[in-house]
Amino acid sequence: MSFTSFGRIETPVLDIGYESAGDPGGTPVILLHGFPYDVRAFDDVAPILAGQGAFVLAPYLRGFGPTRFLDHTTIRSGQQAALGQDLLDFMDALNVEQAVVAGYDWGGRAACIVAALDPGRVAGLVSVGGYNMHNLARSGEPAVPEWERSYWYQYYFHSERGRRGLEQNRDELCQLLWRTWSPGWDGARQAFPASAPSLHNPDFVDVVIHSYRHRYGLADGDPRYQRFEDLIALEPSITVPTVVLESGDDGVGGPAAIAGRDHFTGPYSQRVLPGIGHNVPQENPDAFAQSVLSLLH
Repeated sequence: MSFTSFGRIETPVLDIGYESAGDPGGTPVILLHGFPYDVRAFDDVAPILAGQGAFVLAPYLRGFGPTRFLDHTTIRSGQQAALGQDLLDFMDALNVEQAVVAGYDWGGRAACIVAALDPGRVAGLVSVGGYNMHNLARSGEPAVPEWERSYWYQYYFHSERGRRGLEQNRDELCQLLWRTWSPGWDGARQAFPASAPSLHNPDFVDVVIHSYRHRYGLADGDPRYQRFEDLIALEPSITVPTVVLESGDDGVGGPAAIAGRDHFTGPYSQRVLPGIGHNVPQENPDAFAQSVLSLLH
């Protein structure tokens, strides 16, 4: 593992576990993982960034790894606004006034939300898949059938059978997602065991199920995040300098970066990564790291 330190920080809702590397006096870079992954996705990214003077921080998202809720009565929400607020709370707790934020999947969503709603906190954004905030009002609109086929796991999680499947078969199910979402990555099966323990967080199942039900209007959100949800619904522009990475061989959905181009109104560049699947930082750490570094200089 290439992170050099593990820490914990308390926010209003969470006790967040995080890993770090580099000089604490360097430019903060926050790396945000997705589902069903964890910070091991950035093991080969962190030393590249730290070697160029960045202070690299990689928090475990709610429901993953050592991160815990402070109150047993708190809704185990996985809604997008909660992920965005968690990122802001994490920055506040560590007194990080501004950072380059970079992520994919759930983590990319959190990064986009903060970049859109509080741009003064974001010096630059790296987003895999482009503008990946959900418009909940359009969640009932079908996508092209080829994409819909790859969303089977989301529909599975809408049922209690799916909840039980995630509880009882989480390693097998999540490894299947790793392999099918990154069909050209021969190392997926070998890499999965290092991240698997993070999926046994006691809140993992509740957070994941809530995430995939809330985005389709099948579960109520946590009222504390409604203000954020209302702002996200307006589809705000992202004005900060942005690099969008588009996976050329993503096994879930399809290329979405071009469709969201109009939402980026600041300095913008886009890079397609042929043969790379969903887990970009672990499959192509150099491309991911170089995208971050382009925003530091």
